[in-house]
Order: sequence, then structure tokens, then C-alpha cells
Amino acid sequence: MTTVLLTHPSAELYGSDLQLVETAIALRQAGASVVVALAQDGPLVTELHDAGAEVEIVDAPVLRKAHLTPRGIAGLFLHTVRAAPRMVGIVRRHRPHAVVVNTVTIPAWLGISRFAGVAPVCHVHEAEADAALPVRIGLNAPLLLARDVVVNSATARDVVVGAVPPLRRRTRIVYNGVPGPGDGPAASGRPDPDSSPGDPAGTPAGTARRVVLVGRLSPRKGTDVALEAVGRLRQEGRDVRLTLCGSVFAGYEWFEEELRARATRPDLAGAVDFAGYADPWEWFARADVVVVPSRVEPFGNVAVQALRAQRPLVVSRTQGLAEIVRDGETGRSVPPGDPEALAGAVAELLDDPERAAALATTGRKDSEERFGVERYRTQMARVVLPRHA
Repeated sequence: MTTVLLTHPSAELYGSDLQLVETAIALRQAGASVVVALAQDGPLVTELHDAGAEVEIVDAPVLRKAHLTPRGIAGLFLHTVRAAPRMVGIVRRHRPHAVVVNTVTIPAWLGISRFAGVAPVCHVHEAEADAALPVRIGLNAPLLLARDVVVNSATARDVVVGAVPPLRRRTRIVYNGVPGPGDGPAASGRPDPDSSPGDPAGTPAGTARRVVLVGRLSPRKGTDVALEAVGRLRQEGRDVRLTLCGSVFAGYEWFEEELRARATRPDLAGAVDFAGYADPWEWFARADVVVVPSRVEPFGNVAVQALRAQRPLVVSRTQGLAEIVRDGETGRSVPPGDPEALAGAVAELLDDPERAAALATTGRKDSEERFGVERYRTQMARVVLPRHA
């Protein structure tokens, strides 16, 4: 049987993690046996097992911002030397027909795969457009070891090719495939896509209007922008609550502390809920408006989920989000980092429920056509297993 080895840096259930599950399903449907090497244990393991994949935990090096110092680079190098024998052993033991390296943060797998005689595919989920050119070159140069490079947006492609022009011919766009609220075994409790805010699946009339943000608590995700926007709405006399569904990366606890401190000020006191990591569909069901105010977003799975849940959506007009949402047709988009503009767009949707519902309906249909899982699975199988798909 054809075997594919997937490698991934984390074991949580955010965008790139869930996309790995879709890739595993795609390859299983194509008839391949799938082995996944994760750098750590976590809830993703159960999802991968349910997708029919075998999982191994390997203490492989993962590139973080903390490594971008002389001391950090030295530590990463030593970690790579220690981990390399087991990484090589996994490739040689399973003898995969293909290796998929999921994200640019685990470049060692590209070299290990080549050393073990397998030309890897790299699935890029990053688009560090604002990073200095040397950093962009350093992040993307290892992709020269890949047979093919898959990116999840035109923005990500432009960043990769702009940093390392020889990658142009081997880089292709495959938009993420995002399951809808009725897809998969966890569909119970998810919003009925034919309902609208104010129906039982949404916020009952006469109560506080709920704005929901699903994603990591991170400056990149614009969590602070959402707080400021809701603060402005409440200063205008609107009864609006904000729910934040997500947690922080280790080392960013300071940002959560800043958010919690901001939420205690008079304009937001008692109106911000920190839900931690939670089922996004449950919170979409309660949302009058979903916001994705990211400053940086190579794709934006959460935006597609909100569209597929048929909820009014406001996103930042940046990177992949600008490719997902058509302003005034499937949702609203505003400049990134602009709480006044975000507050204004949310207010428009709250004040005009008929228009909000029309945008949500169109957004649902558009997202099903462009970001469905079957399209994604077919395209990924063709890239990874061109002779077997």
C-alpha cells in the first residue's frame, strides 16, 4: 500500500492543525496509508486517529520567533542534531512514497526527507509579508528542498516567491477546505445554517448583542482591536458583549494579561467573556456578528467557518482574508488595526438585520463553492500522490 508521512509542529485544533486532518482524510480516500509525526501530544491526536491515521510523537525542532537570535539559533541547531537520528529512523522505517511537511516552522523535516531519499512536499500556512527580507529568505529558502510547495492563498504564494524566486514553478495555490456545521461527527450543537441571528440558534431579541472572535489571543489576530471596537460600541450606548474563544501561545501570556486588564475598564467591565479554547460552532450559534480582525492572516479558516455557519461577518482587509470575503457581497471588510472602522461595520450589521442576513446567506453559498472539503481533498491528493490519485 502507498504510505504517506505527514509532519506537523503542534497538536492543537487551530487552522493549520485542522487542515492537517483534512489532508490525512484526502490521502486516506486516495487509498494511502497515513502516518503523522507530531512534535508534541495533544487533542489533534484524537482527530487524526478518527481520520484513520497512525500517529507518532517525535521531539522534532520547531522554529519559533525566540530562535531568531544567535543563542536561539544555536539551541535550534543542537535540538536538530539530537532529534535527527529518530527523524531519519521514522522515514526509513515507514518507507513513505511521499512526505508532507506541514508549515515552514519545521524545516528540518525537509532535509531529513531528502537525506532519507524522499522528495518532500511542503504545505505553507504562513505569509510573513512584513518581515525583513533576510528573515523571509531564511524562512523560505529550505523550500528549495521540496518537490512541490502548496500555499493556501495568493498572498502566501507572493511572499514565498518574492523571497525565493526559483520557487515560482513548483508553488501552487490550494485553498483550504473547511468543513461546514453539518459535516463530521461533531455536528450536534452547531448552528442550523438556515437560521439567523435572533432565532433560537442566535441571540434572542431583547438581550445583549453578541460579537464573537474565534482564534488565538494574539496581537497578530487583532484581539486587542476587537476589544477597542466593542468598547466604542458600548460607549455609544449599545448593549454589546464580546466573546473571545482561544488561548495564547506559550510566551504570550503577557498579551492575555493586557487584554484582561483592558476588559476591566468601565466601557468593557462585565462585557467580555474569555472562553478559552472552545468549539467554534457553539459560539457561532450564539453570535450576532463574527469578527476576524487579524493584522496578519495567510488564509483564515475561522472566516470560512463563520461563512459556512451563515453568520454576519466582519474581517480585516488583509492577506488571505481579502481573498475570502467580498466586501458588501459576502460580508464586510475593514482596514486592519482600525477599531473605529471595525465598530462601524459591526454597528451597520446590527442595525440592519435584513442586510446582515442577506450577506450571510450569500457568504454561505460562496464559501461552500470555493472552500469545500471535497475540492481540497481532490487537489491535495493530486499534488501529494500524482501517480496514485
